[in-house]
Amino acid sequence: MKITSVNVRIAESADSKMKGIASVIVDDCFAIHDIRIIDGEKGLFTAMPSRKTSSGEYRDVAHPITSECRQMFNDTILEEYNKQLEQTETSE
Repeated sequence: MKITSVNVRIAESADSKMKGIASVIVDDCFAIHDIRIIDGEKGLFTAMPSRKTSSGEYRDVAHPITSECRQMFNDTILEEYNKQLEQTETSE
């Protein structure tokens, strides 16, 4: 499995913990949208798209099964986020 495309939108509010939203395409045939980029206590991380259940809990709609796959998503998305952030800062 390979992430073949990543699109990141930087959040407009710099004060928010949510720093951006990503969409990825896997193997040129499967898209996952609304992956959040969050600034947590230990730094940036990605949160998969989720839905609120009838009990009030949030459950991921789609998510990696293995830690290696989760790390691949996290690394790839954050790399693109940092590129986008750099371009934004350079153009200002």
